[in-house]
Parts: sequence; C-alpha cells; structure tokens
Amino acid sequence: MQDTAAGRDDHHVTRDLLRWQFDLTWSLAELHLDRLATADFLWEPAPLCWTLRQGADGSWTPDWADTEPDPIPVPTIGWVTWHLGWWWSVAADHAHGREPRDRAAVAWPGPDATVGWLRGLHDEWLAVLDRLTEADLAGPAPFPWPAGSGMTVAQMLAWANAELMKNTAELGQLRLLRAAGR
Repeated sequence: MQDTAAGRDDHHVTRDLLRWQFDLTWSLAELHLDRLATADFLWEPAPLCWTLRQGADGSWTPDWADTEPDPIPVPTIGWVTWHLGWWWSVAADHAHGREPRDRAAVAWPGPDATVGWLRGLHDEWLAVLDRLTEADLAGPAPFPWPAGSGMTVAQMLAWANAELMKNTAELGQLRLLRAAGR
C-alpha cells in the first residue's frame, strides 16, 4: 500500500516509526546507564524488594515468583536490568528464529558487566530491526503472545519498545531515588 503524501510504502513508515521510537527510548536508557555506579545495582529502596542473589559459584539468581505476589516487591536496579535482559534476549531469540532461552538460562552478568551486556543486546536488536521486510513485519508474532493470537511482528516490536520504555522509567526512577538519598 502506498502512502501518497510521503511517497513511501506503509512498511517503511511502520519500520521507520518503530525504529525512531526505539532510538528515542534507548537514548533515555543511556542517560541512566551512563550514570550507574556499581553500588547502585543492589541498593534496596524498600524493605520488600526483588533483587539478585550471588551464589557460591559467583552466578546471580533473580528473585522470582510464578504468581505475582501481593504486595508486589519493589525491584532493585539490578533486578530491573536482569528483567530487561531476560525479555530482550528471549525476544531476540524469537526474532532470529532461535529456540528461546528459558528464564533461568538468562544470566545476569553482575553489576560491573551489566551495562555492556545491555548495550550488546541493543546492538543485536538493531540487527533485527534492520533486516525486517514488509512480509516480516506483517507476519505472525512469535512472542510474547501465544501462537494464533493474530498479533504481528510489527506489534511485537511495538511491545518491545513499550517494555523498554517502562523498564527505562523504572531504572531512572530508582537511580534518582538512590542519588537523592546520598
């Protein structure tokens, strides 16, 4: 379908808009990522928190419940970054046609390596965005909805942008609260 006002087809408009939204949201994420200190990641902003716990082998395990608890725990910056890395890794697996990783298989790299890990996921996601065709965008979404949902890959990308925006806001709010309490 041709957009006569812009002289571009809908595929390019959709992809360009999704890419613009992603780039805008990522620029806000970078604002906070650039300012994080190692001690920020495990700072607990409330008595009831979800965080990451380091095992004897050095690996990190996120707090998790299969059913959302009531009251909902406040996440630490570390937990938010793990959560972002988890859903983004799984979305990238689906977009690349790979077998998606199980939640427990997405390892948080620790406070000193997390920003680099997220930037690597950013670069991988850009490769996904840059290779999509009109047919790809209109195709069925492999994630986060079940098969047969009627959702498209373009809608998956919009969901990923919204999830990134939400996680960026959480990360920023936590970082600002910690900085204000210093």
